Amino acid sequence: MPVVSLTEIVGPAAQQRYGVPAVNVLNDLTLEGVLAGAVEARSPVIVQTSVKTVKSIGSEVLFSLWTAMTRGIEVPVTLHLDHCPDRAVISECLQRGWNSVLFDAHELTLEENQRQTVEVVAEARGYGAHVEGEIEGIGVEDGVGSEAVGPDGRLAVERQVEFVRATGVDVFAPAIGNAHGQYASAPTLEGDKVTAIVEATGVPVALHGGTGLSTEQFGDLIARGCAKVNISTGLKEAYMRSNLAFLKDAEAKGKWDPPSLFTAVRADVVAFTKGLCETFGSAGKAA
Repeated sequence: MPVVSLTEIVGPAAQQRYGVPAVNVLNDLTLEGVLAGAVEARSPVIVQTSVKTVKSIGSEVLFSLWTAMTRGIEVPVTLHLDHCPDRAVISECLQRGWNSVLFDAHELTLEENQRQTVEVVAEARGYGAHVEGEIEGIGVEDGVGSEAVGPDGRLAVERQVEFVRATGVDVFAPAIGNAHGQYASAPTLEGDKVTAIVEATGVPVALHGGTGLSTEQFGDLIARGCAKVNISTGLKEAYMRSNLAFLKDAEAKGKWDPPSLFTAVRADVVAFTKGLCETFGSAGKAA
């Protein structure tokens, strides 16, 4: 099955009320592991890259890895640029071949955010790509964003709906009490906002700050229309803990074999991804 557009993945998920893992990869090993996990789970998957990852690896190398690893892939996959306030990086990734972008302009005034989002949507359409929009801060992710709300403060659902309709975004990421990173305490989530936005616009919602939420919280929000479920911190932790555990064992045994390290870490990334697919209900949807 070929690489497909973002809407070809989130559209069926929204209609059937399951969530698709949108996982931020860090390098070639995590990219390959996430894709392999989705294939084993027979699940669609959204591979996400942060601005930091794009800049550190380079868009040309990163997209070449993506092209090579998805050639002949058996499940629906798409490549998404996460939380990007930089229009130049958005243009670079769209030109290179990314399937979708999140234009994160929540630190601008709502009027300016909306104006520029309309421009980004038009630009993306020229490449057959799609756009996720955001107008309220959800926190910091890989150095992008802030803990503070935007200059217009928290907005009523009606104004968020107006933004979605005016900009033509394909996916919308509202602030519903969620946050990036691990939660210090159980968050109080505003599921009614998700329901209201989805019912008013028909546009799927992206759930950010998914790492640390309970199975019950995921289930409730997905049932309300969160078709795209972002996971970044969880993969980072799984990746680094896997490396740490292997290296501690290698030190104790005095055996230093990098290929064995890569094999072990890959297996943990695959298992982590399969677990997400099962939790969000996307496992078997690509069968």
